[in-house]
Amino acid sequence: MVRLIVVSILLASLLPLRGEAREAAGWISNAAIFLLFFLNGLRLSRTDVMRGMRHMRFLLPLALWCFGAMALAGLGIVAVGAGYLPPLIALGFVFLGTLPSTVQSATAYTSMANGNVANSVVAAATLNITGIFLTAPLFSLLAGVDDVALGGDGLTRIGLVLLLPFLIGQLSQGKLGNAIKGHPVIIRWADRGAIAIAVYVAFSGAVSEGLWSRIDGSAWGWLMIGIIALLVFGYVGAWVLSGALGLAQSDRVAFLFSGAQKSVAMGAPIAAVLFPPAVAGVVLVPLLVYHLAQLIVATPLAKRLAIPD
Repeated sequence: MVRLIVVSILLASLLPLRGEAREAAGWISNAAIFLLFFLNGLRLSRTDVMRGMRHMRFLLPLALWCFGAMALAGLGIVAVGAGYLPPLIALGFVFLGTLPSTVQSATAYTSMANGNVANSVVAAATLNITGIFLTAPLFSLLAGVDDVALGGDGLTRIGLVLLLPFLIGQLSQGKLGNAIKGHPVIIRWADRGAIAIAVYVAFSGAVSEGLWSRIDGSAWGWLMIGIIALLVFGYVGAWVLSGALGLAQSDRVAFLFSGAQKSVAMGAPIAAVLFPPAVAGVVLVPLLVYHLAQLIVATPLAKRLAIPD
């Protein structure tokens, strides 16, 4: 996934789509995202969804942390960096804070750290479903609809391209769902392909609008300071909160990785649907940097937590 994202950014920088080609690619990206969320609806058992929603002592604080505390932290970084961060990069931090957790990597690192993998899988999946409904309106509330092309049309696109295919997939479970689950490679490549296309189309629009000239060295420095601050807040805060809740060690590990990580698999498609490519490419920059940084931090942290006291 990391390699695909890097390749998409490099390709968009060297060969950005323009004019009618970019418009056509946008339709292809939306179609790929529609297929991705249809497959996600097929593969995620309704039983797992309901079981996750019943585990409220774990899930409710996690959701409040993921969508509440992290969103406010992103807004706080924008306030501190006012005047130093370009406006769309600042919006990117707000967007980053409102996104749900990862599924695959949160589960993998929870397993590596001897955490509660079942809780991690169900929680991350439930947060992603919640994100389909919550991320767009929450971002709109925090960012202000006057700052970006967001509102009724944007929420309608979210419903048609993300929510509708997911619901169709949930309703189509049965033989078709079992067939898809038996071929995980299809879902894996649909997942990666849709994200790569969304990133390429978004960055093509941003590059065409002068992305690299609009973010100077000072802005990159403030961007990295903001990313580090959000990482520290996310990981330390999630660990402290899980301890305050009295969770067992294995549940604290699941809470940590599900609460501190942010999903590019959700972020790239949502940004591609909400914003025109020229805006989406810039708004995605903090998310892509955070995604790479969280992978760097999570591996040694998971190994350290796996060491018995």
